[in-house]
Amino acid sequence: MNFFFKKKFIIPVVASAFLFIGTSFKDDFFEIAKQIEIFTTLFKELNKNYVDETNPGQLMDKAINGMLGSLDPYTVYFNEQDVVKFKINNTGEYTGIGALLTRKEDKLTVKEIYKNFPAYKAGLKPGDEIIQIGDVLLSAFKEDASQLFKGAKNTKIDIKYIRQGKTNTTQIVLDEVEIKSVPFFGKIDAKTGYIVLSHFNKKASLETKEALDQLKREGAERIILDLRDNPGGLLNEAVNICNLFVPKNEIIVTTKSKIEKHNTTYKTTREPIDTQIPLIIIVNGKSASASEIVAGALQDLDRAVVLGSRSYGKGLVQRPVDLTYGTQLKVTIARYYTPSGRCIQALDYAHKDKDGVAVRTEEKNFNAFKTRKGRTVYDGGGIQPDVELNETKLSPITTALIKNDGIFNYVTRYYYKNSTLGDRIPSISDSDYLDFKQFLKAQKFNFDTETELALKNTLATAKKEKIDESIALEYQQLLSALQKSEDQLLDKNQKEIKNLILDEIIKRYQYQEGLYQYYIKNNAEVKKAITILDNNSEYKSILKI
Repeated sequence: MNFFFKKKFIIPVVASAFLFIGTSFKDDFFEIAKQIEIFTTLFKELNKNYVDETNPGQLMDKAINGMLGSLDPYTVYFNEQDVVKFKINNTGEYTGIGALLTRKEDKLTVKEIYKNFPAYKAGLKPGDEIIQIGDVLLSAFKEDASQLFKGAKNTKIDIKYIRQGKTNTTQIVLDEVEIKSVPFFGKIDAKTGYIVLSHFNKKASLETKEALDQLKREGAERIILDLRDNPGGLLNEAVNICNLFVPKNEIIVTTKSKIEKHNTTYKTTREPIDTQIPLIIIVNGKSASASEIVAGALQDLDRAVVLGSRSYGKGLVQRPVDLTYGTQLKVTIARYYTPSGRCIQALDYAHKDKDGVAVRTEEKNFNAFKTRKGRTVYDGGGIQPDVELNETKLSPITTALIKNDGIFNYVTRYYYKNSTLGDRIPSISDSDYLDFKQFLKAQKFNFDTETELALKNTLATAKKEKIDESIALEYQQLLSALQKSEDQLLDKNQKEIKNLILDEIIKRYQYQEGLYQYYIKNNAEVKKAITILDNNSEYKSILKI
């Protein structure tokens, strides 16, 4: 009788409750459930019926990545192996070799060595091409090869590498590698302190505070904070760094989402170090995320003059979401907004052109906002400096040289031809630049500009359609004209390319510290910052104080 009562009365009540709840969901809930059911059925039938053996895991990875590829590049799926291999450690410490590596084809190329860490002690140099790690030949290893350098402290790893055409061997002993957020700070002159902030790990604000305190003790009366090439990091550290220069309880950044719980306002929570010291922040096109929060907030609060070129425009907030079976989704949940209300994000991934490239807001569509003292600033993505400098903007031809390692490879050769240079700072003469151009020609360097790629694609299509012979003459004429144009662009942008060649040369002999020592006396952006600080009335007029 009891069972009958429960069945007759309770089940209909529960069913009614579910019906009520279901109808209260958003309209798209049914659509989501429907599409999941379709995909589940498809996936099951595909793996059951396909003519060849399938790998369900690989198929699923490709299906998920294809779906996420239609969104923004920051929304990423990690399978079980990815979660284990790629979990980001924001402490700034890890066990490794202390080098920046990039993979090309069957080799790991050493791009930069950090002084006094394992790779440095093992004698590796930028330009070395690692071809074997332990017993693993990289030509047969298609996964993330840098993971072969992971292990416990004092683990010994034998490697084989190519340097200037000769095969060498060495042994790397893994050790803790501490990546400093502030790799350099110092005095430019009697009154000016210079702080380089390279990324935002959990020690960023502490290291910046220690640098600021030390410089003030040494007599610094104004500060240049260099955020160039800083890709960002922890949001709270950006807020804390702003807090060094502005009072407690100031709004620094706001996140806005379609989900209420992700709408957050971040304020300063501590007493500042110095709210009056003149401050200039240098940014460029590679200053992103947390860097843009610092630059944008201190600009909106009229606390700092921002100098350089428009920053990258990475204003999307991600959060990791744990999924089943040890997998994970890093998903974009919100956008960043500066105190004045400007959105930092540059590219609109919800709207893409015919080639699938996210649309960038045109300047004519930028929106105006006001800083605390009424200065006009604009959105449109990234932070537009108060003082824009052409020196921080790279031409397309220079960008191509960097992307395809034209400068890097030339300096590698230069280093081994000039091994006795030591601490001397060379000058890049016109004959050196001619040598650089001849090097590019001898290496048959591909700039891979949009025009060059389009021309190559045209020839490839012509070959498929078997008309390449009939257009061979015209193609060669266009290619020759393009190469001539590229040569002219190399001459036109000679100054900025020479500067980048010199920067890379200094890093080879004197590492990062040597480059920053050079910057405080010779860098154009730093010089301009000092000029503004030396002219107190100009500094105040920019900020309207």
